[in-house]
Amino acid sequence: MNTTFDYHDRVALVTGAGSGIGRASAQAFADSGATVVVADINEAGGTETVALIEAAGGRAEFVSVDVADETGVNDLVNGIVERHGRLDFAHNNAGIEATNVPLAELSSDEWRHVIDVDLTSVFYCLKAEIPQMVEAGGGAIVNTASVSGLIGGYTLACYTAAKHAVVGLTKAAAMDYATQNIRINAICPGLIDTPFIAALPRPAIDRLLLSTPIGRMGRPEEMAQAVLWLCSDSGSYMLGHALAVDGGVALGGTGTRFDDLF
Repeated sequence: MNTTFDYHDRVALVTGAGSGIGRASAQAFADSGATVVVADINEAGGTETVALIEAAGGRAEFVSVDVADETGVNDLVNGIVERHGRLDFAHNNAGIEATNVPLAELSSDEWRHVIDVDLTSVFYCLKAEIPQMVEAGGGAIVNTASVSGLIGGYTLACYTAAKHAVVGLTKAAAMDYATQNIRINAICPGLIDTPFIAALPRPAIDRLLLSTPIGRMGRPEEMAQAVLWLCSDSGSYMLGHALAVDGGVALGGTGTRFDDLF
């Protein structure tokens, strides 16, 4: 069951909204009355998200953008304000996974690519979004980090580094603009039932579930509810927080469970 939010007459931007968490977030904002800008490099996925929102009676538009391109991000945000007159919320969600290899086997090209898409893009988005919100008198931003931004990730050096940095960037940005009515937070998802996870071999999913105390994958809709709450008046005292929405992965200690062995 979803909590009800009222975002009528508000405008929300969601990057990486062509699938998974981003799509669920875009749909949740639209279900709450907001006009949603669906941004993604994947035109087919983004267009489908818009169609789903409109079929449910919501308002949305698709904008194709590579979030690792600063000019493209600036054009995206400036275009939103030109067309809609405002930007109230932003969910900077776009990101990519990385190849699972030990650090010394990671190519420098992949390192740069993952850092560009998972970290630098968040900087570009914040840099474009914040001035618009300051001028308008306030706003709320949520960055998607990961539980890998709170703990170590085995054979995931560049992804783990990028997501830790997103958490740090969130805290720094939140400090800079706290007195200007801009609230910036992050969510740190754990094992979420997205197309990427669905493509993994079942033994890999089962192994990941072993480190998830709640014993199941999260749903994209659960991540979306966390995003909307952080943007809402109910979350008005939340600032610079990295919210673990992870089924307990960051708690650690699952290696001490032996109940399945006896």
